[in-house]
Amino acid sequence: MRSKKLSSILGLVITFVSFVANAQNDVSLWLTKADKSVLFTKQKRILKFAGIKNNNPTIVVDEKESFQSIDGFGYALTGGSAQHLIKMSPKARAALLKELFATDGNNIGVSYIRLTIGASDLNEKVFSYNDLAEGETDLEQTKFELGPDRIDVIPVMKEILSINPNIKIMGSPWSPPLWMKTSYDARGGMLKPEFYEAYAKYFVRYIQDMGKEGIHIDAVTIQNEPLHPGNNPSLLMVAPDQAIFIKNNLGPAFQKAGLKTKIIIYDHNADRPDYPITILNDPDARKYIDGSAFHLYGGEIEALTDVHNAYPDKNIYFTEQMVIEDPNENRINILSPIKRLIIGATRNWSRNVLEWNLAADPENKPFTDRGGCPMCQGAVTIDEDKVTRNLAYYSIAHASKFVRPGSLRIASSEPKELSNVAFKTPDGKKVLIIANSGKNAQTFNISFNGKLLSDTIGNGDVATYIW
Repeated sequence: MRSKKLSSILGLVITFVSFVANAQNDVSLWLTKADKSVLFTKQKRILKFAGIKNNNPTIVVDEKESFQSIDGFGYALTGGSAQHLIKMSPKARAALLKELFATDGNNIGVSYIRLTIGASDLNEKVFSYNDLAEGETDLEQTKFELGPDRIDVIPVMKEILSINPNIKIMGSPWSPPLWMKTSYDARGGMLKPEFYEAYAKYFVRYIQDMGKEGIHIDAVTIQNEPLHPGNNPSLLMVAPDQAIFIKNNLGPAFQKAGLKTKIIIYDHNADRPDYPITILNDPDARKYIDGSAFHLYGGEIEALTDVHNAYPDKNIYFTEQMVIEDPNENRINILSPIKRLIIGATRNWSRNVLEWNLAADPENKPFTDRGGCPMCQGAVTIDEDKVTRNLAYYSIAHASKFVRPGSLRIASSEPKELSNVAFKTPDGKKVLIIANSGKNAQTFNISFNGKLLSDTIGNGDVATYIW
């Protein structure tokens, strides 16, 4: 009798072990097809690492070789984005924010947000948190007030935090208050040296006042696009000035205030890696700096690796790229942002990928006059309570839902026309994102721990595999 019982228990154990082993071999697939027939949809078929050797191109994934940790994927929450969200009905807004920031079901799990410190060019009008008449000054920031952001950005951000309390938040200014500039104009100009100290206190007040609202600012960049003074608002800030501001004013101000917020430099295109390297060459500035941030409106994404190689102890971030599409086209160019940004930036040491921006209306409004962006499409288009999902939505979703904060990029080979990047998540899952840049459908293998999986994806298609 005892022998029979033991045999039965042993059989159950063997069945359970076999079930677990098979489950570990199961691979789920989320797909976006360039012809729009499938848009970030989980496929019903279950794939397995059970293939036999063949002559197909093979992506070898190796978790023994790892690179940078990942902080997250997401968007800029501009004042314009928040303006549209706050005008939605509470029910519709709650549903959209859950879809964007929750990770269960078909929600896409956005894990990183970039806020604008004051107005960006995607606000209805220009403002700072300390606007004064020309000739007036406020060196101690006694008149600092988050004012306009209390109407939309702060309440929306609180709703987001109720869904994901651990979301990473970065702040970036487009311009200091006008009274601090060489010209009393939102466009261009430079920061007057006599106001460096006052501007450092402005950053401190922003972080402290947002903290009082329950919004923890994890990082700040010093200036959005410091070499593009034609935007509205904007500021010209050359590398030597940024270094002086950090080492003499901002770094010491953060230290004095006990702030742990990261200081990130540059925040502009990949065509000028010399800008962050110049600043990092200054040891007195470098000690306060966490890393460098990039956009890709110019230059090559590989420049991020050049900066990493120059200072491998400093982090790399990808903080902005406009991603747009014509909704009337019968194809979606998902290949471009996935290959250039999601794959390109992370394979070149970036800890995050942020696209520009979260939301706009059907006319891409609002944007400022004299230099705002009339073509900046949101990841979602909001028309009262109606929501349309755009290219930026799907491109971020392929990474944000699965590559959770704390994931590690791991090694993966790149066969011709099969751009890809691989990650290991905190719970041990592997995520492989693939973009087929060839002219035809491609059948290929994924090799992991000596086992093969074979699959086919169409030209221009993007697939995320999870096991």
